[in-house]
Amino acid sequence: MSWHTAPAEAWQALGANRLRTALTMLGMIIGVGAVVLMLAVGEGARSTVNQAINAMGSELLLVTPGASSASGLRFSAGTASTLTLSDAQAMTQLASLSAVAPVFPNSAQLVYGSSNWNTTVYGATPDYLTVRSWNLESGQPFTASDVRRGARVALIGQQVVSNLFGSQDPLGQTLRVKNLPFVVVGVLERKGQSLDGRDQDDAIIVPITAAQTKLFGNAFPGTVRFITAQARSAAHMADAEADITQLLRARHRLGEGEDNDFTLRNLTAIAETAALSARALAVMLGAIASVSLLVGGIGIMNIMLVSVTERTREIGIRMAIGARHRDILLQFLLEALLLCGLGGLAGAALGVGGAWLVSELAEMTVVVTARSMALSFLFAAGIGVFFGFYPARKAALLKPVEALRHE
Repeated sequence: MSWHTAPAEAWQALGANRLRTALTMLGMIIGVGAVVLMLAVGEGARSTVNQAINAMGSELLLVTPGASSASGLRFSAGTASTLTLSDAQAMTQLASLSAVAPVFPNSAQLVYGSSNWNTTVYGATPDYLTVRSWNLESGQPFTASDVRRGARVALIGQQVVSNLFGSQDPLGQTLRVKNLPFVVVGVLERKGQSLDGRDQDDAIIVPITAAQTKLFGNAFPGTVRFITAQARSAAHMADAEADITQLLRARHRLGEGEDNDFTLRNLTAIAETAALSARALAVMLGAIASVSLLVGGIGIMNIMLVSVTERTREIGIRMAIGARHRDILLQFLLEALLLCGLGGLAGAALGVGGAWLVSELAEMTVVVTARSMALSFLFAAGIGVFFGFYPARKAALLKPVEALRHE
């Protein structure tokens, strides 16, 4: 037997007992399919988190008011009114920050023609788009001049476009926000869901002064609900946090030992934690699925050992007519590799089909990558070599005389 004829002989040996070959391959098919599917689910989770992180904005910091108290009762952070427009303006002078945007959100009913929709209205400044890394699909943003005069202009999200305007171009149209007319000057690009599952496209952005004075009013003039800020780079995040804390404590006249009357959150760090969890999930799912590959490999070794026992006399005849030890070793190794290779291909197809089914039925983001396919197939081939070597070596070490006497 030569290197050229070995694959054909290995194929012929497997074909001699098709049912046993198919049952042996089944373990590998299920194992590879499970690995491809689990890696696709894990990669989908990572993709979803990464999309949410990109949609949220990079190097993002969030400043919210502190806790409030009344009649001896303490309320949660964000219930006090300690942040002002002038605080946000002062933060723009910090060298560690590239953009700052105060925000005054509330919900309101929107009306256009015979359609109406309830959504979140964000009163903000033009820098809000910069902080959130939010581009416009069409139109143009409102300006600092619009903020100063409280202009009734609006930027609308994709969900608002869909529910109010349908296929009609919303640019230049006038919609009513709490019965006040606002002109649509821009349409926001689609953002998708945030890390907390909120639809970011279901929103409308107006000048913060228009939100405070014309739409919702403000019991504490000049205050804002929260301030968003963007650090100049990831390396400036720690400096930005320290600078913001020092500035606001000085502006709010907080003495040494007094607690902050605001809360500062590093949203980028929170997002990175979520991304790390998603990566850990992907690794864990892949590791769990790999166990089934090991089980399939053990099954192949068992069947190959049975095959060696059944074909002992055949091995003796081959050796008697000139087959060398390495020829016998090669034949049985090739049989194991063929079992794993064919099982790997069928398993990869099963995994892709399963990923598509999960995506359709569970409405999950599932991502099948070439890397996961290649990794699964190479792992299957490695299993074939690892678990096929012992039976092949056992066959190769048989003594011709003893093999010929075997019944």
